[in-house]
Amino acid sequence: MSAGPGPAAEVDVAVVGAGLAGLRCARVLADAGLHVEVLEAADRVGGRMRTDEVDGHLLDRGFQLLNPAYPAVRRWVDVPALGLQPFPAGVAAATERGTVRLGDPRRAPGLLAPSALTGARRLREVVPLLRWVAPLLRPRAQGLAERLRATRPTRSLRAALDDLGARGDLRRVLEAFLSGVVLDREGATDERVALLLVRSFLDGSPSLPAGGMQALPAQLAQDLTVHLDTPVEVLEPGGLRTAAGSVRARAVVVATDQLASATLLDRAPGTDRGVVTHWWSAEVGSLPATGGLLHVDARPRPTGPVANTAVVSQAAPSYSPDGRALVQASVVLDHRGVVPEATVRRHAAELLGTSAAGWQELARHEVPHALPSATPPHDLRRPTRVRPGLHVCGDHRDTPSIQGALVSGDRAARAVLAELRAAR
Repeated sequence: MSAGPGPAAEVDVAVVGAGLAGLRCARVLADAGLHVEVLEAADRVGGRMRTDEVDGHLLDRGFQLLNPAYPAVRRWVDVPALGLQPFPAGVAAATERGTVRLGDPRRAPGLLAPSALTGARRLREVVPLLRWVAPLLRPRAQGLAERLRATRPTRSLRAALDDLGARGDLRRVLEAFLSGVVLDREGATDERVALLLVRSFLDGSPSLPAGGMQALPAQLAQDLTVHLDTPVEVLEPGGLRTAAGSVRARAVVVATDQLASATLLDRAPGTDRGVVTHWWSAEVGSLPATGGLLHVDARPRPTGPVANTAVVSQAAPSYSPDGRALVQASVVLDHRGVVPEATVRRHAAELLGTSAAGWQELARHEVPHALPSATPPHDLRRPTRVRPGLHVCGDHRDTPSIQGALVSGDRAARAVLAELRAAR
């Protein structure tokens, strides 16, 4: 990544925002031989993807994971260079009949026996869920989004499961797990988005880079011209304006989050979902050996606000110094407002089956605009071209995920290239 004293007065393409979508977009355009500069308001690349170091612990803003099975990640990211540390391919869920452990036995052999036993005891609950995931069971996921768009009705996840007669503990486990993925406790997310995310979990093990999640945008920014601490004040005909002056551009790509994009484009913003993530340090020997397995509360009446919790350092040792463990708990930010730290800590410890005595609070990250809401009818591939010379990208133009952000940035870049070539 390189940047001069300020953006050039004239460029081929100005990309606003150095998140995943903007960086992918800039990479495609730069590789095509265009003069591209990225303008980022923050002091680091990554957008909503940011890693802080506190007392030797790596803390990501919001509990995020990278799934190496995402097609966009496989194609455009040097995955081995990230030093990924995989999490177990499963979940531990508190139910009225005790904690159940479910997982993919292909990648978590230790979960084969408990998963089989749970399924056998709840066979009537399994059948409707198998019908729901049936479109995902083909050997290849290629074209899945298009198939879902053509064959699935427009409905929420909750409505889909209701229509199939799904009920009981296993449905609640699925809903509890997905609530922490899409930040939706009500099941209001478009079921097609939920199915695409479930397919990604079937294909790969979500992981954390050795250097934190910010290692991903840092890699994407290599050899690009990125100007940090450079907010864009307004879009102008034929370019944009910053505090340092105007930048002329043959094309501008707005690659910010949904709210900032709406502000720059003078449009009504879509709705976002938020999350609050708490981080604690604890003595290694004070915690049960979970391997980093994600824990959720799938009881009809959960005893606390935690969407998911995990001993992160048991899956990702680089996230903690020797002798210390790192615990996270995420709470969906909704109409109930902010929950006291003590309440979150108590619930997290209960789900992990341990005591929170001795836990030291490291940070609390509130991210009110973490993900687009993706309620139905959610367009899985929204257009990126606003008008000639102006384009927009981000996970709000695709699926709310790393995959969606990268694909959206790639689509925007190719639309810009087609437009500039046609203008010659």
